[in-house]
Parts: sequence; structure tokens; C-alpha cells
Amino acid sequence: MKLKILNVLTVGLVTLAVLSPGIIVFNLIWGRHIELVRTQNLSCQITKINKGSDSLSLQPQSINTLPSPTSKKLSQHNFFVQVQILAKQYKIAAILQWLVLATPIGIGFWIIGYDRYLVYRAAVLKAQVEMLERLWQQSIEQ
Repeated sequence: MKLKILNVLTVGLVTLAVLSPGIIVFNLIWGRHIELVRTQNLSCQITKINKGSDSLSLQPQSINTLPSPTSKKLSQHNFFVQVQILAKQYKIAAILQWLVLATPIGIGFWIIGYDRYLVYRAAVLKAQVEMLERLWQQSIEQ
């Protein structure tokens, strides 16, 4: 039973080791693509906002007022806040991807290490038993 589990884990780890570079590259490219699409959407929203404010300023007004620089600062600030939020989400997603990738590998190594530890402990116990048997045989002969 242990041998079957060890074989399954070995095959799984080797498969993961072979496929992981491709998976990592695909995740990086896909993440960059999603990031690009989001930035394009944000830039389209910014241009729509700018066009909307331009069309509003072209309308005849009874009082000549200049567009306030604070509204432009707020829209730019809002854009940067959204970009920062996207960056934080990307970092969290990258951490989760690495965690999902590293968890099965870590569990596999832990199982293999624990199995090796049990073999080591059995060998030490066997050596101690043999030493005690020799001491017992020597005490009987004397």
C-alpha cells in the first residue's frame, strides 16, 4: 500500500516538475494579458471621462468659469487608486498561485522524508536490538 502511494506521488511530482515551467509561463502571460486588458479598459474610461468633460465645457454657459483643476486631480487620483488596487490583487493572485503550486510538492517531499525517517529509525532500532542480543549472548557464555 505504501509503495503504491509512493509510486503515485512520484509520478505526480515528476509530472508536475515537467509541466510546471509551462504552467508558470502560461500563468505569467495570462496574468499580463488580464492586466493589459484592465489597463486598456481604465484608459478607455479615462478618455470617456475626458471627452465627456470636453463636451460639457464646449456647451455655452451663462457664466464663464474655468474647469477646476481639482476635478482633474480627482479623476487622475481615482485612476491611480484603481491601478494600485489592481496591483495588489495581482500580487495576491501570484502568491496564491505559488501556494497552490508549492503545497502538493511540499506534501510529497514531506511524505518521502517521513518514509525515509521511518526506514532510518527501523535500521537504528535493528542495530540496537542486535547489540543487546550480542551482550545477552556474552553474559550467558560467561
